[in-house]
Amino acid sequence: MKILVTGHKGFIASNLIKALDQHTVSLYEWGDPLPTIKGLNWVVHLGAISSTTEKNVEKVMAQNFDSSCNLIEECNYYGVNFQYASSASVYGLNKNFAENDPVDPRSPYAWSKYIFDKYVESKTNNNQYNIIVQGFRYFNVYGPGEDHKGDQASPYHKFEKQAKETGVIKLFEGSDKFLRDFVPVEFVVEVHKKFLNIKESGIWNIGTGKAKSFEQVATEIALKYNAVIEYIPMPENIKLHYQTYTKADITKLKEALWYTNYRRLGGV
Repeated sequence: MKILVTGHKGFIASNLIKALDQHTVSLYEWGDPLPTIKGLNWVVHLGAISSTTEKNVEKVMAQNFDSSCNLIEECNYYGVNFQYASSASVYGLNKNFAENDPVDPRSPYAWSKYIFDKYVESKTNNNQYNIIVQGFRYFNVYGPGEDHKGDQASPYHKFEKQAKETGVIKLFEGSDKFLRDFVPVEFVVEVHKKFLNIKESGIWNIGTGKAKSFEQVATEIALKYNAVIEYIPMPENIKLHYQTYTKADITKLKEALWYTNYRRLGGV
């Protein structure tokens, strides 16, 4: 297959590119000239401003929504199938996480993802696309290649870095009650690869279907590196949109991959 991956310098994209070594892969990063779409089999669109604390709404919408709309329309014109990254942040502070459950986006980033989901859904439902369009709502992805993400890195990466460098893991107060669905990047990559051969459009959650507390993650890493845990107050700038609980409903994902394939991919 001939595949274009956008946001190729990012965490998930860089892992995906390594796993697509049997395909012909071209790369695109925001600000560069867009490569030719014609003749490709797929575009995997992972490029975005991924910071949940970015407050510049126009900047987020221009890069995450406007450019995504332009790209998918060009793919449709040339008959190129399209995968893209959505986000579990669209669920906000809700406690139910099926793809058709109500949403509660609470940051410009989350809104940009949700609005693009709705844009695609509207076009697909009205038969305006002659291509396959697949969106994936990532839950909390972690794994190799997070070094450049700074504050947006997963707790796994941040806690391990702190444990190695200082011997002290800084944990928000109340983290025993903050639970997330932490999913390995290797699993996310394998789902993307499998769906390249699935002739179905839609939106799917990518998670494990299990929730794990931040305190549990920190404790495991502290024991591994003989570090201590220090509890600190949560910064004011993230309190309003901080998801205290996520757990993906992966029923639809399992149905798409079939249960045996899902287990083979490392799913639980």
